[in-house]
Amino acid sequence: MSVEPVKEIVIVGGGTAGWMTAAAFSKVLGKRCRIRLLESDEIATIGVGEATIPLIKNFNMALEIDEDEFLRQTQGTFKLGIEFVNWGKIGDSYIHGFGKIGQEMGMAPCYQYWLKMRQAGLAPGLEKYSINTLAPRASKYLRSEPEMVGSPLGDINNAFHFDAGLYAKFLRGISEALGVVRTEGRVVQTVLRESDGFIEAVVLASGERVAGDFFVDCSGTRAILIGDALGIAYEDWSHWLPCDRAIAVPCESIHPLVPYTRSTAHSAGWQWRIPLQHRIGNGHVYSSRFMSQDEATSILLNNLDGKQLAEPRYIPFVPGRRKETWNKNCVAVGLSSGFFEPIESTNIHLIQTAIQRVLNLFPNSGFNQADIAEYNTQTQFEYERIRDFIILHYKATQRDDSPFWNHCRTMEIPATLQHKIDLFSGNGRVYREGSELFAETSWVQVMIGQGIAPKSYNPLVDLRTEDEVREFLGNIENVIQKCVDVMPTHEEYIAAHCAAAPVAPM
Repeated sequence: MSVEPVKEIVIVGGGTAGWMTAAAFSKVLGKRCRIRLLESDEIATIGVGEATIPLIKNFNMALEIDEDEFLRQTQGTFKLGIEFVNWGKIGDSYIHGFGKIGQEMGMAPCYQYWLKMRQAGLAPGLEKYSINTLAPRASKYLRSEPEMVGSPLGDINNAFHFDAGLYAKFLRGISEALGVVRTEGRVVQTVLRESDGFIEAVVLASGERVAGDFFVDCSGTRAILIGDALGIAYEDWSHWLPCDRAIAVPCESIHPLVPYTRSTAHSAGWQWRIPLQHRIGNGHVYSSRFMSQDEATSILLNNLDGKQLAEPRYIPFVPGRRKETWNKNCVAVGLSSGFFEPIESTNIHLIQTAIQRVLNLFPNSGFNQADIAEYNTQTQFEYERIRDFIILHYKATQRDDSPFWNHCRTMEIPATLQHKIDLFSGNGRVYREGSELFAETSWVQVMIGQGIAPKSYNPLVDLRTEDEVREFLGNIENVIQKCVDVMPTHEEYIAAHCAAAPVAPM
């Protein structure tokens, strides 16, 4: 028996999630489906998703976006990693860089040889062995040269910082050119079919009724379709992730323009610093159990690098996820499906992977339940593994200077995370399970950076003499340093390739 195709797609909500969905769907589906996006100017987006991870490049490439034009239109800059300050203990600093660490020798990765020499006091910090951690310290940037196989210049791996509002505007232009129809209006009612509880239509404040076959909930934390209408419960992870508030404020730019995000831990949370071409985005993520809003605001405003450009915005949140992110004929994309604090810049990535999964399992009007269950299983795995990586940042600390850090250091953690810590604590081993987002090098950098020192290392390292290992590591260190020395500064590179037009003062 033939099943009718999906013909009418309704996206409820704009912002980054809505317009990423609209752009991708219209690019892939073409004229097969009519796509309508409902967006209200009355409802502000959360607007703090300004830092990304390297996989955003795949999304932009799939849309055939010119990278330089994208950066000009969004006031974007390049990002080689995240600097973490005061996380393991006060005074510490390390960079979680994108991309590889050194080169392999034999069957052991580079960091295993480093562990042996570091334990013997014969090697500098791990940052010296990756161009993605050494270049940021010098405020240097250069696009990867993939044809330079074996050279650190071929290993450069970047993401972006950009103005999320400008990115949504940029994608709106692409989407509308591909046929997406935007309707201004606030959804005030969701109509369910009596026969099966599927969404039949939504009703706008104007009284207009918008029917559809497939609905995408991009309404943010309000989750008006997946939560309010369909009643899918939210799983609260605040017992592992105690921060539940954010304060955001922009400030004037300063020099140099660094190619990395900075995360500075405070007494009950942490502060982000995201450098764009025209301003610096700042925010303080904190736990309301351990700090008042007034104190959190004072800490943020007293730690800005430049002149404050706007009043602070206050954002409450609950870390966690929907127990199902696809139910019946509705899929949640973006904050309606769950929320992680932006410590590892994963929220925009989760929009991207949700869109990819929907397209991989794109339904017909029959909405096969096995497909929906597979979507939810994959989403659950992705969320839980990202959750573990974020918890690691709080758990792996020696800080005992505040009740917040005492709580984090001593709290119970998921068994999946405890296994990763135990495995690394023995012989420095890390294994990536299935399609989990963060690779071995990410786990290594955070665990080493925050004070988890393995008792030993991979015994295969001892197949090489100490002189061989010293020469191997020394060569990597010297080559990377020479490459960084010849790279232009981040500001010089942007000026030459993707400088945005000046922005009028706020």
